[in-house]
Amino acid sequence: MKIDSTHAPRERLVLGLAVALILFAAFFRVFRLEFLPGLPNFSPVMAIALCGALVLPGTLAMVVPLIALVASDILLNLHFGLAPLSWAELLRYACYGLGVSAGLMLRRTGAGAPAIFGTVVANAIVFYLVTNTAAWFGNPAYVQTAVGWLQSLTVGLPGFPPTWVFFRNSLAGDLVFTSVFLGAMALASRSSDEPVPARSLAR
Repeated sequence: MKIDSTHAPRERLVLGLAVALILFAAFFRVFRLEFLPGLPNFSPVMAIALCGALVLPGTLAMVVPLIALVASDILLNLHFGLAPLSWAELLRYACYGLGVSAGLMLRRTGAGAPAIFGTVVANAIVFYLVTNTAAWFGNPAYVQTAVGWLQSLTVGLPGFPPTWVFFRNSLAGDLVFTSVFLGAMALASRSSDEPVPARSLAR
């Protein structure tokens, strides 16, 4: 990352704000269990991966979102009495990588807000399909038929909120975080007379 000395303080502000928002959003996944128990899965998982790659420079674009997401996954697993890491998490991590790749692609093409939000929605759908299909395949409580697969994508298992509710809340979290993130980057980049686009950090 090369920083022009003329704009160094402003670019460092944008960079620091981006990292802070990503870390806050990732660990909000854990805090939500205590403060928003009525909103299961209200977590901007895929938006964290995409927005980090969209703005952060160099290797930070991959390292910061992925480390934040994996660390919060470990804390969540420990909270629920599960192993910190398992092979079952690999598909989830592959989805995170997809989100990072999508953010890098949008950055290279200089995409605007409509493309960014459309990609966030697409990534949320992919994450929902992949993780619920994996749950259907790996959980013996689901019958291994098309009916069982549809159950995993809609009503889920008895005793838990329907899986479509998890998807709705996750998508809402992604859209809210993306809006806040892009708005904060725009405001921070205009902190002096000459605006610097957020993607200029990725030189």
